[in-house]
Amino acid sequence: MEAFSFAHSSDLNDLEVHVRIDRLDGHQKPVPYSVLLKRPDLRHRASIINPHSELYITAQIWADSKPLTVPVQTAYKSFKNARIWNEWLSLPVTYSNLPATAQLAITIWDLSPAEDIESSLHAVPFGGTTIPIFDKDNTLQKGRQRCRIHRFKAADGLSSTTTPWVIPPVRKSRRNVESEGTVDEQVAEMQRLEELLKGQEMGDIPQNAWLDGLVFKKMMKIRNEALKAEAASQSRQTNSNSNENVSKSEDDGRNELFYIDIELPRFDHAIVFTDVEYAPPPVSDIDLPSDSLDVRLRPPPEVSFGPGINVSGNGYGDPDAGRLVRIYDPELGRKSNPAENKHRELMRSQQTDSLDRDRKPNVHVRDLLNFIIAKGPLQEITSNERERIWKFRYYLLRDKKALTKFVKSVNWRAPREARQAAPLLEKWAEIDVDDALELLGPQFDHPVVRSYAVERLKKADDDELLLYLLQLVQALKYEAPGEGDDSSLARFLITRAANSFTLGNFFHWYLMVEISDFSTDQAPEHRSLFAKVEYDFMVQLEETPEGVKTRNTFLRQGELLTVLAKISKDVRFGGGDRVTKVARLKKSLSDPNNKLISFDPLPLPLDPSVMITGIYPEDCAVLKSSLLPMVLNFRTSTNTKYPIIFKTGDDLRQDQLVIQIITLMDRLLRKENLDLKLTPYRILATSTSAGAFQFIPSMSLAAAVSKYKGSLLAYLRANNPDDTAPLGVRKEAMDTYIKSCAGYCVITYLLGVGDRHLDNLLISPSGHFFHVDFGYILGRDPKPFAPQMKLCREMIEGMGGAQHPNYIAFKSYSFTAWSTLRKSANLLLNLFALMQGANIPDIKVEREGSVRKVQERMWLERAEEDAAREWDRLVEESGGSWTAGAIDWMHDFMQYWKK
Repeated sequence: MEAFSFAHSSDLNDLEVHVRIDRLDGHQKPVPYSVLLKRPDLRHRASIINPHSELYITAQIWADSKPLTVPVQTAYKSFKNARIWNEWLSLPVTYSNLPATAQLAITIWDLSPAEDIESSLHAVPFGGTTIPIFDKDNTLQKGRQRCRIHRFKAADGLSSTTTPWVIPPVRKSRRNVESEGTVDEQVAEMQRLEELLKGQEMGDIPQNAWLDGLVFKKMMKIRNEALKAEAASQSRQTNSNSNENVSKSEDDGRNELFYIDIELPRFDHAIVFTDVEYAPPPVSDIDLPSDSLDVRLRPPPEVSFGPGINVSGNGYGDPDAGRLVRIYDPELGRKSNPAENKHRELMRSQQTDSLDRDRKPNVHVRDLLNFIIAKGPLQEITSNERERIWKFRYYLLRDKKALTKFVKSVNWRAPREARQAAPLLEKWAEIDVDDALELLGPQFDHPVVRSYAVERLKKADDDELLLYLLQLVQALKYEAPGEGDDSSLARFLITRAANSFTLGNFFHWYLMVEISDFSTDQAPEHRSLFAKVEYDFMVQLEETPEGVKTRNTFLRQGELLTVLAKISKDVRFGGGDRVTKVARLKKSLSDPNNKLISFDPLPLPLDPSVMITGIYPEDCAVLKSSLLPMVLNFRTSTNTKYPIIFKTGDDLRQDQLVIQIITLMDRLLRKENLDLKLTPYRILATSTSAGAFQFIPSMSLAAAVSKYKGSLLAYLRANNPDDTAPLGVRKEAMDTYIKSCAGYCVITYLLGVGDRHLDNLLISPSGHFFHVDFGYILGRDPKPFAPQMKLCREMIEGMGGAQHPNYIAFKSYSFTAWSTLRKSANLLLNLFALMQGANIPDIKVEREGSVRKVQERMWLERAEEDAAREWDRLVEESGGSWTAGAIDWMHDFMQYWKK
């Protein structure tokens, strides 16, 4: 079967409908004097006086028996021998907006000094025709078309039109069969020649100027003879079937036969009608991101069945009577009721502060208030709950956890209500940092609220602020339109970054990555916003005593990273095997033009507390990865080595986010005196396709198991021998291994880290276990049936087995860590909420849903005892999951064939 190509009509959204009016052919009979005596107005019509009179044509689009456009008219033209317009008309509608029932109504207008009785105009219809724009196969008609003209009728454009462009053949009587044979042959010959002419115009038949001229003259002669024969045949049929009620003029109109030739645009492919898919009802005013499809509407209303109605929904008593249809009320899709909003505004404007100050809740209302305040940042507050919060706002001033709920209960777009609420923010008990971060989210755009949150952040020290800096940079996107030049958050970040080199270092590189993001997922206005903040940062930096020096430092860092990126691309795309690439890397690092062997002390962008003075060219390597990252050893100012991995061709912002969250979680656990020996190595994305991360001397579990004959315990015993300790492993190393396994099992479960196999699980000689390569997070995994927690057989075997006390200690540490982090759920959820607009792959998949996926894994709705039992079950299922071993085996098999 030959390939069939077509396009959709919806794709022609910029092309208007066109039609070319070519010529009018036909046989016009002279009007008898008897008719002119009865109709004296006919003697003055231009077409009767002169067979080549100046007619004009109008074209109009109709659909479903209604006009879709205004009519378009041909220009004035005088005719000598034939009525030929040869004019393109453009109708004011595009092909993408045409319905499938669209029709083109063409009317030829005659002129008369006497006004038309029906229209009271001097233009009277000479004839009309109606042609559908799409054929019976819903394909756009194209090329030359020959349309039948219905005399003395204007084209109506109705669905069941009385002026069709093609008249189906009339069933003939027996006595007319023989006489009509000749007519049919002439008409068929004319139609055959017209099809050949159309084929030549479409390019199917080659052209020959000399021969085509002769053929065209012959075609015109055959056409005229066919028209006369067809008109005579039409006259005989009309006379035989004439009705006594038909007037003589109308009868003569039926006997006259006219055709008009038009031409429609031609396309390279067939154009198939495609309807526009509109968003399904109900209409909702819920404010969602433009790329979000997760519209959470209220559930459909329950249908109340009356007496005698079958409650199964089949119909009224009789199952065959029809199906009962539930109608969705569009008002249920609204976020709020306009009548309730107006009522609330009126009530709050009438309430006096003096009365509300003395208002105290009873026991029942106090319990309800506590229930509302205990809700998480993602839980919705109903209108009744908002009213209750507002009513007892003065009573709640002492509760710092109630502030975010109070802010949500205020309509900040109502000026009067905002003026009442704003002074209370300063009187409220000081909120925690996690609540301040929530107030910087996308749903809070009022400058008063955001300024209050910034004032709370000002009390955080630089170390704490650094933990949230990545999210605070993203929060700049949520500033209200027009606030970019006077953003309290931007001023705060610029001021703190200008006075702290460590903060300024990371603030600078976070902004540079966003500025360099020219993908379609980064809005141009956001890129301009980050560029403006970077410019203001540099301006304020120069006002500080060390500002000029700091700017030069950032410039040198950029030059260093640019040279490393160029070398990385040369190594990656250069030919040769891995040995050749390592030799090319060493040569490039030793090249004096690159100035990498020795340079003035420079803060390492990855870790600005480390001053580097050069690179050891001989102590470098290229890893066996698809992107061939480079392992570089920097010389520090203390003559020690600082190894890093530099990588191009990959966006490290997702890995950077995961490591930042792991660093935060480590700090939260340490606050509860729970040190799980985590290894949050440093990582920094320097552009959308390059970055560096700290190299930790370690070995993958796959390599360790392979080297030590399938035993991770043997690896620990070889690096930490102690004959007096259980299992022959030094106690400190075994404790480090157990705790780090527990910590990373909990963290990777909460973050939904996927694609876990033995090659991205690493272990250091000291027993530190950790994860790398976070290409899949938030529940995404390229492998089917992957377990929720990565706890493989090799990890348990390294603890001494599932029956050893070390495994019991591991489960205890894991539940304690999960329970501890669960208490900081608001902070973690608010940080992910601030990252909703970030251009990070697994967050872009479902921006609002990404926060909810983290919330689901914290089981916030479950009590502590139920959660403990569920956690123990999850650990046991993960440890005994056969899918984990199958995934590791499949990964090893694929790696073997890639070699």
